[in-house]
Amino acid sequence: MADNADLLALLAEMKKSMEKGQEEMKKGQEEMKKGQEEMKKGQEEMKNEIQSHVESKVGEIKDHVNSCIEKIEEDVQSVKREIGEVKGEVERKIEEVEDKVQGKIEEVKEKVQVKIGDLEKRLSELEDRPINFPANPDLTYSRPTVKSLTFDGQTSWTVFKTQFDVVSSANGWNNRVKASQLVASLRGSAAEVLQGIPSDKLTDLMTIENALEARFGDSHLTQFYRTELKTRRQKPGESLQVLAADVERLMSLAYAECPQDVRDSLAAQYFVDAIRDEDTQHATRLMDAKDLKSALAYSMKYEAAKTCFQNIPKCKIDRGRG
Repeated sequence: MADNADLLALLAEMKKSMEKGQEEMKKGQEEMKKGQEEMKKGQEEMKNEIQSHVESKVGEIKDHVNSCIEKIEEDVQSVKREIGEVKGEVERKIEEVEDKVQGKIEEVKEKVQVKIGDLEKRLSELEDRPINFPANPDLTYSRPTVKSLTFDGQTSWTVFKTQFDVVSSANGWNNRVKASQLVASLRGSAAEVLQGIPSDKLTDLMTIENALEARFGDSHLTQFYRTELKTRRQKPGESLQVLAADVERLMSLAYAECPQDVRDSLAAQYFVDAIRDEDTQHATRLMDAKDLKSALAYSMKYEAAKTCFQNIPKCKIDRGRG
């Protein structure tokens, strides 16, 4: 019986220990659950804190970006205003140059008209002046009223012949007198041509002119003038007006037989190819001028505008960085 009592006491004690252990375990689980809840609460608080911090930084970045954008827009508007001012200045300078060029053109036209008027008046006086020939007009003639010219073979025969015909007409020479005057005007290598003409033909105008044409005529120099046109380039210090005048001179020698519209177009092309400044050449080429006069006028305007623009101080813009 005593043994049973001891066993029961032991079982009661073990049951009590187990119940106590269960209570402690339950208590531990409750503490663990409470710890988990506190940890979850801490995570939520940290999450909220991080989100709040991120939103604050994003707001600051947006404000900074908006500030930078406003600054850039202000700079762009400032640049636009300065470009407008420079453009206005360039346009004003171009207008001034156009006015000056137009004034010079009008001045030259007036002078040319005056010269033409003087020449017409002199020709009229010469035509009205009576010319009294002796009985044999083939042998004698009136005293020349316009000084005779000279030709040495070093200048253009075509140009000389044109001038000689004008002088002959002004002086009222017949063909026999013209032949004598032409022979008397020859110098140097041109005079040597007379050695190949029979003596009885030295008073025949057509024979003398044909001999000079064969020796000094421009027809055999056509290819030479065309090559010179193709290789012509503006020289340092040479103005566009001088260049255009020389191109026009070469065109009259190289393409004398071409229609006027073809000559005008070719002259414009050769002029553009000869321009020394690449910017002026490119701009004038894009303009696609139909004649030399238009190409010259545009290239002069562009050159004047470019010179004017280069003399304007460059604008300096202080671009602050936020």
